[in-house]
Amino acid sequence: MLSSSPIVALITVDAARALDADLAPLSVALMTQGVAVEQPSWDDATVDWSRYDVALLRSTWDYVERIDEFLQWVERTARVTQVLNPPTLVRWNTDKRYLADLARRGLPVIPSLFADPGEAVQFPDADEWVVKPSIGAGSRGARRFVRADERSARAHAAALHAAGRTVLVQPYLARVEQRGESALMFFDGSFSHAIRKGPLLRAGGGDVTGLFATEDISARRASADELVVGARAVVAIPGGAPLYARVDLIESDNGTPQILELELTEPSLFFAQGVGSAERFAAAVCRRLGTC
Repeated sequence: MLSSSPIVALITVDAARALDADLAPLSVALMTQGVAVEQPSWDDATVDWSRYDVALLRSTWDYVERIDEFLQWVERTARVTQVLNPPTLVRWNTDKRYLADLARRGLPVIPSLFADPGEAVQFPDADEWVVKPSIGAGSRGARRFVRADERSARAHAAALHAAGRTVLVQPYLARVEQRGESALMFFDGSFSHAIRKGPLLRAGGGDVTGLFATEDISARRASADELVVGARAVVAIPGGAPLYARVDLIESDNGTPQILELELTEPSLFFAQGVGSAERFAAAVCRRLGTC
């Protein structure tokens, strides 16, 4: 039973806490709603997770290298408190093979080819490719290759396979150089705000160091086409619209939005670029708590 003053855990990890620009505004917005807030690390074995009315996944950005440990922790924690987003959705979303599920539902997904260790890697008919692990975050392990450098692309794929990782290959959509990516934020299924993210990958570039690639972020007004695709993607999420969803889009050569990723686990929500967005998110959390 909820106390008169609910407690929410904004879950992070020590290496990410100072890097997560969303933690401070969300903490303030929740406290304004009368919610107590703490910021524990997911891997802190001393935490009693049953103390919290909600355990809200925020910047658990080291999970990629510890995926089995992380998923086990999510499921254990969900036995003693409400984890958002929930474990079944987190397990589905942390492996980008979910893109194949979305494509089968008829959504406009960037063509994606997967190869498990031991399987042959296929490359799409495109001038440039992105080769990355199917379980990844912050652009770590993602590299861009031109067709003439297929040998290097195969070497990178082989290195990922040697590390036991499934390889994902996608065509590089050149319009990202001028238009960047769009990220659309949805809270409880309702659109909140959008941002533009500048191009991240340089042809022939090496791996990202640290938890994520340095990003060029600005506010963006989502187009009508982007809003339609974003809403369709949220509707397609198993189990219905979650507390939070971020839909990342890139324009195809003909200008239509294509889904790059559907971020449902620990995405940055870019409150600084959306006026009132932290407050909207806090209100959505309070609705889940039944306090507003």
